[in-house]
Amino acid sequence: MTAPPRVLTIAGSDSGGGAGIQADLKTMLALGAHGMSVVTAVTAQNSVGVQGAWELPVAAVHAQYRSVVDDIGVQAVKTGMLASPRLVTVVAELLADVGVPVVVDPVSVSKHGDRLLADDALDAVRTRLLPRATVTTPNLDEVAELTGIAVTDEEGMRRASAELLSYGPRWVLVKGGHLPGAAVDLLTDGREEHWLRAPRHDNRHTHGTGCTLASAVAVGLAQGLTVPQAVRQAKEYVTEAIAAGFALGAGIGPVDHGWRLRAGG
Repeated sequence: MTAPPRVLTIAGSDSGGGAGIQADLKTMLALGAHGMSVVTAVTAQNSVGVQGAWELPVAAVHAQYRSVVDDIGVQAVKTGMLASPRLVTVVAELLADVGVPVVVDPVSVSKHGDRLLADDALDAVRTRLLPRATVTTPNLDEVAELTGIAVTDEEGMRRASAELLSYGPRWVLVKGGHLPGAAVDLLTDGREEHWLRAPRHDNRHTHGTGCTLASAVAVGLAQGLTVPQAVRQAKEYVTEAIAAGFALGAGIGPVDHGWRLRAGG
């Protein structure tokens, strides 16, 4: 029996199950991949916010990574919450010779506005992690933190993507979901531009959107798709997951990673 594509997430744990490694692994399963994880931090988190966060020791992150990569192997890697400069640095060092596509989701703030990346880690993300990225997937808040550019329109997305590309990733996906109107994202490598537009769903239950999208892109790359193909496939998956997002707890519920299963296909 042939094994499915193997995808590794290096990210934090969301105890509420909507984002983080839980969202990553659900997405990977839903899209036909075998998901594996390196836990970088543990959060106490639910639908109303993050009540606590504890990063793991560098040695634990290093050991998890080597355990998976040296024995099982990977065909794509996705990074999420890395919390601190030292964790950003060790993950960047580990990825230096991984030899497979890397999707960097530069997670800095949760859906509820809780800080998930130390302010002094931003420079390490720019100089150490982004050069390892096949594609990076920042939202507009993360764009502003990394580049200083406050994007208010599509031309601003172009300017921001050019600045992000100067840090070294091969492709940049600037997610414009925080802009008014249709949900539009810009994917570019500095030569090609791909504008991805989707209807905006009137659903507040969108916890885990960024993790889900980045993981879906990683699955597509592990399946052998090009970056534009992988991003389009991921956009389609996450758009429907947002539409199917459901209430959970007293706050913002998650997107529905299993919407295809519940839709019967």
